[in-house]
Amino acid sequence: MDIENNNNTQNHKNIKIMKTTILTIAIAVSTLFGVCQSASAKNAKEEVTTLTEVAPISKIEIHGNVEVYLSNAAADQIKVYNSYYAESALVQDQAGVLRISSYKAEKLIVWVSVSDLRNLDVYDNAEVKSFGKLSAIDLDVNLYNNASAKLNLDSYSAAITLNSHAKADISGEANEAVIKYDFSSTLNTTNFSAKHIARTLKSAPANMGELTEFASL
Repeated sequence: MDIENNNNTQNHKNIKIMKTTILTIAIAVSTLFGVCQSASAKNAKEEVTTLTEVAPISKIEIHGNVEVYLSNAAADQIKVYNSYYAESALVQDQAGVLRISSYKAEKLIVWVSVSDLRNLDVYDNAEVKSFGKLSAIDLDVNLYNNASAKLNLDSYSAAITLNSHAKADISGEANEAVIKYDFSSTLNTTNFSAKHIARTLKSAPANMGELTEFASL
């Protein structure tokens, strides 16, 4: 009986030690998880770079793997949502021209607030989107390569040119609009209206006539 009681007592001690150990491990894991969360939040906060001392931006050039959001504001401002200085990306404001480029695998995200944007050139696989309605007096948009744009415009005059395999989804309104596009580009203006609008197909395949004739059969 004494041996049995001793075994029971030892088992209780072992169980108590195991519970204590499990609780200690759980507390350690919870603490580590909390530290990791705090570190992640801190890093995320530090990765947002705001540039406020910029000249009035009249033109934006975008190259590479970049996604740019545009909005109107009384004062021009640039927000970069990556630690782009460490990634060799370029965000340069010079004489009213803002150049943004990055060829990293991770997309560079930039939010640009503008008061009087006049020209927008987008290259490579870059994307540009308006955040809300983008107001402009005279806006010239040029898309090249596989670039894409999704813009909700409120403009007196708008000129939009699509080259190669560029894509554009244009909505909103303008008084005067000139739209030019290649046969290989993709254009959606279903929700766009203008008092005076001119559309031009800039280039077409050599067999375009044959395709048109076949389509009419």
